[in-house]
Amino acid sequence: MEERLQKLLSAAGVCSRRAAEAYIAAGRVTVNGIPAELGRRADPEKDDIRLDGKPISGPAEPVYLLLNKPRGYVTTLSDEEGRKTVADLVRDCGARVYPVGRLDLDSEGLLLMTNDGALMQRLIHPSGEIDKTYQVSVYGPVQGCAARLASLTDLEGESIRPARVEVLRQGRETAELSMTIHEGKNRQIRRMCAACGLTVKRLRRVKEHTLELGDLPVGAWRYLMPEEVKALQEG
Repeated sequence: MEERLQKLLSAAGVCSRRAAEAYIAAGRVTVNGIPAELGRRADPEKDDIRLDGKPISGPAEPVYLLLNKPRGYVTTLSDEEGRKTVADLVRDCGARVYPVGRLDLDSEGLLLMTNDGALMQRLIHPSGEIDKTYQVSVYGPVQGCAARLASLTDLEGESIRPARVEVLRQGRETAELSMTIHEGKNRQIRRMCAACGLTVKRLRRVKEHTLELGDLPVGAWRYLMPEEVKALQEG
């Protein structure tokens, strides 16, 4: 069956769809010996599809893994600034996998990575309304902060759905909170805290959709169990 080339390259684990578009535009992708153009479709069972002269294989076996991302790593497969990436941590997983969503450089915790492009798109699409839960250590005016955070519906002009906020521990100027959000806008938790006069000391994602971080060590990863994959696909 014919598919767009960028989808075929991504499904084969060669690169992301965005990178595939750049490769096609640069003339690096050929179909039956002819340089391809953006929008070109092909059938991997009938056509000879190559990148830089090397044939691409069929769709890669789906791989799903959970990484406990440490601080100081960017959520990309490569970085122009030479920073450490999450790809460095999962090189031995046996496949080229991509992060589902993002955790910024200073954030840590649960990060799903997979080469299942269809599942990835469904999980990151706003219509999916996937819950994400974070443990957040803050300092500042913490009295009543949970109610203030939970009441936010506008973030610098952006509409957001109310978060679920629970106080886990609280002192005079510090607190540890559990915050569950839905949209996952850029640096949303940090921006919400700043809007309430709070400074984030530590931000760790502990749950996303049906997955939980559990006691996985920082920097370690594991394959998902079959029942975990099934829950993601059905949820």
